[in-house]
Formats: sequence, structure tokens, C-alpha cells
Amino acid sequence: MNRRMILFRVGQILVLESAMLILPLIVSLIYREWVELLAFSLTIIISALLGLIPVILLKPKNKVIFAQEGFSTVSFAWIMLSLMGAVPFTISGQIPNYIDAVFETVSGFTTTGATILNDVETVSHSMLFWRSFTHWIGGMGILVLVMAIAPSGGGRSIHILRAEMAGPVIGKLVPKIKNTAKILYIIYFALTVAEMIFLLCGGMPVFDSVIHSLGTAGTGGFGIRADSIGSYSPYIQWVITAFMFIFSLNFNLFYLILIKKIVPVIKNRELWVYTVIVFLSTAIVGYSVYPIYGNVHDTVRHSMFQVVSISSTTGFSSADFDLWPPLAKAVLFILMFLGGCAGSTAGGLKISRLMLMAKMVRRDICTLLHPRSVAAIKVDGKPVDKTVLQSVSVYFMIYIIFIATVFLIISFDSMNFETNISAAAACCNNVGPGFSKVGPMCSFSGYSYLSKIVLSAAMLFGRLEIYPMLLACNIRLWFRMPKALSGKK
Repeated sequence: MNRRMILFRVGQILVLESAMLILPLIVSLIYREWVELLAFSLTIIISALLGLIPVILLKPKNKVIFAQEGFSTVSFAWIMLSLMGAVPFTISGQIPNYIDAVFETVSGFTTTGATILNDVETVSHSMLFWRSFTHWIGGMGILVLVMAIAPSGGGRSIHILRAEMAGPVIGKLVPKIKNTAKILYIIYFALTVAEMIFLLCGGMPVFDSVIHSLGTAGTGGFGIRADSIGSYSPYIQWVITAFMFIFSLNFNLFYLILIKKIVPVIKNRELWVYTVIVFLSTAIVGYSVYPIYGNVHDTVRHSMFQVVSISSTTGFSSADFDLWPPLAKAVLFILMFLGGCAGSTAGGLKISRLMLMAKMVRRDICTLLHPRSVAAIKVDGKPVDKTVLQSVSVYFMIYIIFIATVFLIISFDSMNFETNISAAAACCNNVGPGFSKVGPMCSFSGYSYLSKIVLSAAMLFGRLEIYPMLLACNIRLWFRMPKALSGKK
């Protein structure tokens, strides 16, 4: 294990976080929030000092990154990023309890959107900005940003990209990882700005448009009003619906559009499956909630908004869907697990995994009927490697055990079954709101400190898709060195 390389990278992240904290500091200056200004200033100093120590003293001679280094780097970077990102909330008194502040910050960076705040409208502008800015940072991945601006790693930085970008298969858009990271962030930034412009055109205030664009881009869902998006105009709700859907698509598709390769985009099976799921779910939810709204436009608008919000794991709400009929809530609960497309900022299992599992089931049924038949599983006309199929099966098993474990632990608190199962599903899949006491108009503040710590860990495991965190927790790996570095055969 190249420990110096890991600590060096984590130090870089802390230095970068201190630089990113300058933006909310500027917001605190604009709105003359002096306590918040002090909080951000102190955090910038602390984060910079803690980061510079390993950057200066532990600069690695060997910058080769293997899978275990890449996964461990991402895991520890996200943990330190969250622990330091919670400090301004506590220093300023906006969230006095540090465990609550860590929960809120982890929820932000992992783009979950679950909150412990009962009255978000009393929070200062600069803290609201930092809270939503964590969504934008975490959406694409902080290590991806580091690769874009300060690349290194001996040509093996693909392991970092694999750890941060969700999905069963991660590849390079272009030969160099640095250029891949740059392309991803350029697309990400451009789409975020585009949404801001559309929201401004709809009459949304500048601050509100910035906050909601950052939250939509990262598919996070932190709002600045008690009713989330409910009090905004239908135009604004449609714009946010459209961009939630866009950000839940594979970013590779946007790159193909940029280089004018439209045919592969049109033929992309995952895109079509995801689109069908969204429209079919909207139809079922619309059928269920039509008696509540009484007209087609409001029914379609709220149904599609909530379906896209949950399937993209953004977590915004245009209505209190916890009051909807059981059929509508059942559809939304299922969508919590499905998630968006691979290579997007969305959470959940991912449509590509579901497609592969469905193809494996079909292949096994065919094998039972025709034992001598040999059928290769293909996606978009390309055969899928057996190792990928195996990893998908293993991941699904671990995923189910993981959610069940989280659900069991938080059930020690005095919450009802619906609250606990939806809280576990929402945090493990980075969705945000659940049902009952953690519904869209409620918060996670009622849980004990132990449950909040468990749910915070669940959000990190869910965002990094379990494996990086599991590898980072494997103590034996820290005392082993790859054969390529030790010289052993």
C-alpha cells in the first residue's frame, strides 16, 4: 500500500477544500454575515494547515496508483472532506452539535439531501450556499476535480475515476485521464450555468437560482424553503424537472453529442430503459394522485416532478408526497432503489446494473430450457465481460445486506417501520427524503446520535458504491505492498 501517496492526495483535498470555502466566505461578505465570515475564515486556515503538512512533508517518490490506493484515497478524502466541511456550521452556531453538522455535510457532499434542519428558512445565506455547494462538489467527485487540475498517478488514475464515478463499468472518454476529467467538469459546469439562466428567465431570484442549480446538478436536493420547490411557479418546476432528468443521464452521452456522434446516443439502451421507466412511473403515479389535483396539468406536473426527483435521487419535492395514496408512494419507494444511469451524478443501483441482472436472469432461464446453448450477454451490441457480470451479482448481494444492516441498527430508535425502512433506503441510495417522520416536509433530527452516525456512514458507502469504503476499512491492506512495488514475483 502506497501510504504516502494516499496521505499526499488527502492533503491536496484539504488544501483544495480551503480554497473552495472562499466562495461561501465571499457570500458572507456580500450579505454582511460577520459570524459566518469568522467561521469560514477559521475553517480555511485549519483546513489549509492540515492539508499542507502531508503535501509538504510526505510528497511521494512513487506516484503509481493501484486499485487499493485509488479506492482508499477516495474513501479517506471524502471522510476528511466531510469532517472539515462541518466545522463552519458548528463554529457559526447554525448547527451547534458537531454530529448533526457532520450528518448535514455528509448529506451534502454525497448529494443525498437528507437534513436535520427543522427550519431551513432561518439559516444564513452563506451557510445555505455552502450547504448546496457541497452538492455540486460531490456530484462529479472531488478527486475527479483534482485529476483535472493537478494530475499525477503514473497513468493509473483510472482507479480514482472508477471509485468516484458511479456504475458497473467506468472508462475513459479520451486517452488521457486528465483530459477525461476536464471534459466531464466542462460539461458539468456548462449544464449548471444553463439551468441558472433558465431559472432566472422564469423570475427566480439570483440567489435562489444559484442554490437550486447547484442542488440539481449534483442531484442533491437541499432547498432553501420549507416546502422545497412547492411555492415556485409551474415554469420553474418544469425547468428543474428537465434538468434533474438531464443530470441523471450518463455524461458520456453528452460528450458524444458534442463530437456529433448522435447515432450511439440514440441507440443507447440504458437511456431508453431509463426514459421508459420515468414515463411509465409518471403514468402510474398520475393515475393514483389525479383525484387529489383534479386536473391533468397539475397531476402530470407533480407526478413527473416527483418521479424524476426520486429516480434521479435528487430529492426535491413540489408537493408533500407522503400524503399521496399508497400506490403512488409504492412507486416512489421502488424508484429509490433503481436510481439513474451509470456515469451520472445520480445514486441508487443504476439502470445499467438492472439491465445486466435482467439479462443474466433471462440467460439462466434459457440455459435451463436449453442446457447446451451458449448465449453471450451484450449491451449496445457489445459483449459484457464475465468479470463485470460477476461483480454486478456480488455488488447486488452486498447492497441488500448493507441496506438491511442499516435498517436494523436504526430500528433501535423509537421510529415506526415506514420511517426506518425509507430512511435506510433514502440514505443508502443518496435520495434524501423518505416517508412518515423523514418525509419531504420533515427531517432526520429525531434520530439518535448513533443512528445519525450510521446513516452518515450509509450515505458515504452509498455514494462511493460500498467497495472503496470496504477496502479502506481493511486494515491488512495497509500493511501489504503491491508486488510491482516490492520487486517480488
